[in-house]
Amino acid sequence: MGQFVGRRKGSVIGISLVTVAMLVGTSACSGGGSSDKASGGDGKADKKSSAPPSPTKPKGPPMLLDTITPQSGATVGVAMPVSVVFTNPVAAKARESVEKHMKVSTSTPVKGAWHWFGDRRADWRPKTYWPSGTKVKVDADMKGVSNGNGRYGVHGYTHTFKVGDDVRADVSVSGHTLKVTKDGKALRTLSINAGSAEYPTWNGTMAVIDKQKKVHMTSCSVGISCDKGSPNYYDLTLPWDVHLTQSGTYVHYSTGDPNPGSGSARGSHGCVHLSMADAKWFYGQVKQGDPITITGSPRAKAPADNGYAAFNLSWDQWLQGSASGQGTSAAL
Repeated sequence: MGQFVGRRKGSVIGISLVTVAMLVGTSACSGGGSSDKASGGDGKADKKSSAPPSPTKPKGPPMLLDTITPQSGATVGVAMPVSVVFTNPVAAKARESVEKHMKVSTSTPVKGAWHWFGDRRADWRPKTYWPSGTKVKVDADMKGVSNGNGRYGVHGYTHTFKVGDDVRADVSVSGHTLKVTKDGKALRTLSINAGSAEYPTWNGTMAVIDKQKKVHMTSCSVGISCDKGSPNYYDLTLPWDVHLTQSGTYVHYSTGDPNPGSGSARGSHGCVHLSMADAKWFYGQVKQGDPITITGSPRAKAPADNGYAAFNLSWDQWLQGSASGQGTSAAL
């Protein structure tokens, strides 16, 4: 059990722009506008007046942001990107200008860049993990900015957040272990089971999307099986769920695998299973943006936009999706 369902690909998963909510909904493990208008005015000069002509004001429907993540005021982990989702497509020719109007300021200088996933989502990540304690401000001054498709921004948006303790988890699928460190110091090594050969777990580094004390997981919701007689059928509500991918990977407790580890050799449908006590402890250690790195699975790395897996791309790969290239954050 453990894969997530019912999310729109490439979105930031329905998080409200002003108050970003944690993800909710039916889940399961598996292998597999606005009434605001742009300002008017025709910008024509009055031939009878000696005053300089008024600047041309853009016309057309508004360009709005659907979501900005993290939520303003949040404390996040060192692998958390800034993720901006637009309500309408942004043309390739307009992306450099849009990027330059989304300023990232930090209390400590950080090298980073924007990267586009399709034409509606742009994420900014540092070249390497954020330094703990960094304060971050995102100013998306979209007023008058064109999306290249006839829309113009009418709002400015500001989000602030802080990078907390450097908490990391490293999962060895073949070794059946999950090792947790905090600020470079080892905390605990936990016994786990990961995906089976039929439903392998994603490899790679995934920043925690969110966590929930209980999640309803079903096999039918992700196309594994809707047949109640199938050995792969399940319909369960399970506790202590740490959410890793939009497609549904979790670290959690499973009633079908209560004592995971090399001795039980029990595979999941793609999630990482912990015992009840370990799942509760791990749940209490991690926060949004903490990197969970999984190795030893036969599956590829999770796509970088499958949740917040930005660090599954090399820096060169990340820059290939940027219109303005690498820059250094402004001083905060």
